[in-house]
Amino acid sequence: MKKQQLKMQRNYKDTVFRMLFNNKEALLSLYNAINGTHYERTDDLEIITLENAVYMAMKNDIAFILGLYMNLYEHQSTLNPNMPLRDLFYIAKQMEKLVVD
Repeated sequence: MKKQQLKMQRNYKDTVFRMLFNNKEALLSLYNAINGTHYERTDDLEIITLENAVYMAMKNDIAFILGLYMNLYEHQSTLNPNMPLRDLFYIAKQMEKLVVD
């Protein structure tokens, strides 16, 4: 019997992450779960995800401001050694946009 190799559709999985957390209630729930906090006011959260982010062919990121802090969450299904550099570029682009606005 011949073994069949499965090929993962990364763009599907990445899109699901962004779809799930692209509303304030779900995103605040994710933030609370990761940080051990209990924020309830969605009005304090502003989603600021970039549409044309650096090196991101897949839409697997979500960015938001809560209080005085900018947060960037990105779904990765495999190890990515250049993630800190991508994060730096993304944050720099985001800061540039915020300063102009």
